[in-house]
Amino acid sequence: MLNMFSLEGKVAIVTGCNTGLGQGMALALAKAGAKVVGVNRTNPVETAELIKEAGGEFLNVMADVSSSETPSRVLDETIITFGRVDVLVNNAGIIRRNDAIDFTEKDWDDVMDVNLKSVFFLSQAFAKQVIKQGSSGSIVNIASMLSYQGGIRVPSYTASKSGILGLTRLLANEWAKDGINVNAIAPGYMATNNTEALRNDESRSAEILGRIPAGRWGEPDDVAGPVVFLSSDASRYVNGYTLAVDGGWLAR
Repeated sequence: MLNMFSLEGKVAIVTGCNTGLGQGMALALAKAGAKVVGVNRTNPVETAELIKEAGGEFLNVMADVSSSETPSRVLDETIITFGRVDVLVNNAGIIRRNDAIDFTEKDWDDVMDVNLKSVFFLSQAFAKQVIKQGSSGSIVNIASMLSYQGGIRVPSYTASKSGILGLTRLLANEWAKDGINVNAIAPGYMATNNTEALRNDESRSAEILGRIPAGRWGEPDDVAGPVVFLSSDASRYVNGYTLAVDGGWLAR
C-alpha cells in the first residue's frame, strides 16, 4: 500500500519554494523520492540544503513566473537535467492589500499575472511535455480559503484564488483522458510570509484562531502529506478536486 505514495523515479517542479509552504512541499516531495526542480526569483539556499540533507536531488531555475518566457525555459531546463517531468506544484503567489475602492490596476495585474496567468501557462507547458513523454502526470495548484470566501481588502488575491478553483476543474476535465490529474490544495491560515501582518495583529489573530477548530495556525508540515498524496499514484482517480487543509476552518 505504501508504495502507492512513493515518488521514486519521478521529477517534480515546485514554484516559489524558497520559504514557507513551497519549501515544505518541495522537501516532502524529495523525501517521497522525487527529484525536485525549484522555480524562484531568489536563490533558495535553505531549501536546497534541506533537500540535500534528506538525500534528494534539487535543481533551481531562477525565473519570474509572470514572464511569458518562463514556462518553456523551466520545462527545457528540467528535461535537460532530469530527462522527464511528472509533477507540477503551482505554489508561487503574491498578495496586495488595499480597500477595493482604492485598489490600483497595477496591484490587480501583478497579482493576477503571478497567481493565475502563470498557473495556466506553466500547466499548459507541463501537460504538453507529459503527453509527449507518453506518461501520466499530476498537477497540484495552490488555492486558498479565499477560493471559497470573499475576504476583505484583497480583491485581486480573492479573484485569482477563486480562479484557481475553477481552472483546476477545467484542466481536470480536459486532461484526465491524457492521464494528467489536476487537483488543488486550499491551505487555511498558515504561518507564512503572506499572513505575517495578520499574525502580528493581536486582535485579528485571536479572531482567526477562535474560528479554527484545531486552535492553531497551520505549518508547512501540514501540507506535506496532502501534496505527496495528490502527486502520487494513491490519488490516480482524484480529478478536479480542491482539498482544504485548514484545521477545520471551512467546517466551522
